Amino acid sequence: MAASPSTARAINDRLALRLLQQEGPLTAGRLKQLTGLSRPTVADLVERLTAAGLIAVVGETGEQRRGPNAKLYGLVAGRAHLAALDVRTEGVAVVVSDLVGEVLAEASVPITGDAGTGSAVEQAVALVERAVKEAGADRLHTVGIGAPGLIDPASGELRDSTGLPEWHRRLVAALQERLPEARISVENETNLAALAEQRDGAARDRDTFVLLWLGHGTGAAVILDGALRRGASGGTGEIGFLPVPGTNGLPSATDCAGGFHSLAGAAAVAELAGEYGVVAEPGVEPVAAGAVRAAVRGAEPASARVRFLDALADRIAVGVASVVALLDPGCVVLGGEVGQAGGEALASRVQGRLAALSPLPAEVRAGVLGGGAVLRGALLTARDRAQDELFGSPAPWDFDAVGRPRPAAGA
Repeated sequence: MAASPSTARAINDRLALRLLQQEGPLTAGRLKQLTGLSRPTVADLVERLTAAGLIAVVGETGEQRRGPNAKLYGLVAGRAHLAALDVRTEGVAVVVSDLVGEVLAEASVPITGDAGTGSAVEQAVALVERAVKEAGADRLHTVGIGAPGLIDPASGELRDSTGLPEWHRRLVAALQERLPEARISVENETNLAALAEQRDGAARDRDTFVLLWLGHGTGAAVILDGALRRGASGGTGEIGFLPVPGTNGLPSATDCAGGFHSLAGAAAVAELAGEYGVVAEPGVEPVAAGAVRAAVRGAEPASARVRFLDALADRIAVGVASVVALLDPGCVVLGGEVGQAGGEALASRVQGRLAALSPLPAEVRAGVLGGGAVLRGALLTARDRAQDELFGSPAPWDFDAVGRPRPAAGA
């Protein structure tokens, strides 16, 4: 069925805007080439988007002949400002960006365990307000938050979780009260890390993979056929509770001790490093990541550092083999600070052990974004949501599963 003229215009506008986001400033002639639209159709959409304040002339090409096609059009980056938060048990980090994702300000604040709920919330909100002011923004259009714990799929809210501070759940409401015009959403931190690794990191060529988060805690994010899978209760990827051999017991409904977390969480990795005499590099958080980095950099053959990496790979492979047996993702990314610190040295060891544990083939890759993946993922999702609203929500046939533009309708 042919699209109506108004629908075709909306699709073509969205296509042009997405191309300007991906490619940077373009001439009308280049937009014509990339979209396959006719010259009059491109001229109309450029006029329409300029009048809407979404694009503007940002320069000219070096062509000798001056004319309409020599003008370079770009997104109006200041049309909206965005914020992304990485909320951890020990503190908060925030970045503020413009509509195209350029970071204008960033800051972080530690929040100690003895801080009261009200004080912790106020520290986090004040941090956001300072970053907004530093960025020169009048207000925020969209805020994306990454936090540990389960997100209720019905309400989109962070669920009450044993072991996580109360101020995490209070923060969203407090931000909404202080930033009434902003659209605020929260997502599990591991899910955001997976989206970031897919867009900008180790999984850019994959539309099906699992990210295994190895940082202060453990977690997993599942992306199948380009879609993030959250599960019926939002708990997909709670791999820390996975019962595994090699621990002193079984996990419970309220405590992951005895599960995979007891093998691969930061405390367990740091303890394992101590058993092999591996001293963490100073200034690296968590300490487990510093130990892994020290082992990788000084891994002489037959040394204690090599034996430590081998033992760690044995542990991680248990969790990876379980994921592969259930989901057959073809690729597992070792994310988080520990996964990044281990790099190819750890990933290749895990893959070697996986081949002996599972009949299903899977490539094991090292994440490249480390702990910064959560903040990056939160910013990407905030940018996508803001652009969906300002540019108009895309039709299902407008882009493919990984965001590549499809041929536009009309001529």
